[in-house]
Amino acid sequence: MISGGNQNEFKSMWLPCPGSLILGLKSGNFVPVADTSQHISGVAERYASSLFELALEEGAVPAVTADLDRFQAMLDDSGDLKRFISSPVFSAEEQVGAVQALATKAGFGAYFTNFLKVVAKNRRLFALPGMVKAFRIIAAQHRGEVSAEITSAHALTKAQENELKEALKGVTGKDVAIAVTVDPSILGGLIVKVGSRQIDTSLRTKLSTLKLALKEVG
Repeated sequence: MISGGNQNEFKSMWLPCPGSLILGLKSGNFVPVADTSQHISGVAERYASSLFELALEEGAVPAVTADLDRFQAMLDDSGDLKRFISSPVFSAEEQVGAVQALATKAGFGAYFTNFLKVVAKNRRLFALPGMVKAFRIIAAQHRGEVSAEITSAHALTKAQENELKEALKGVTGKDVAIAVTVDPSILGGLIVKVGSRQIDTSLRTKLSTLKLALKEVG
């Protein structure tokens, strides 16, 4: 078992510095991939657009964005919540009651709370992760920013997020809005995706590459 201090040291070994990200993206050490920002489901995009338009009209975009970010963090941390929103077992009434209780406990504002209730009533909770992603993209475009999807094995500190933003700004020439998803299965490092460009420094990918190389040697 890795002790607390050593665990932090282990994590830092696989968190690339901003300079390496810039070099990777500029020098071609990235893999062209499908631009998933253009392939969010129509359902998710429609709901996200409606929420953004309402928030913009009411001057509540920052507040709704903060609620969205907190909800995404809750999803990242709770397997039970992920299973709940993806389960077809619960009735619409049960889902509405559950999201109302969740929103009350989390202290979400009225706009995001009502949004969750509408989504639950229409039995579209399964599309919530896509709605969050679509809202972030719409909001970033409205601000004239570029959206970046970050996958990390563990939560990033504010300082690490700021370093990433600066690094990616150096590549894109624009301010960058990042959306961080925690996925322990990548073991360490980061997967950074900007549009159709991706750089994968995850420990999972490194180990897979090593495993293939050892097979070829054998």
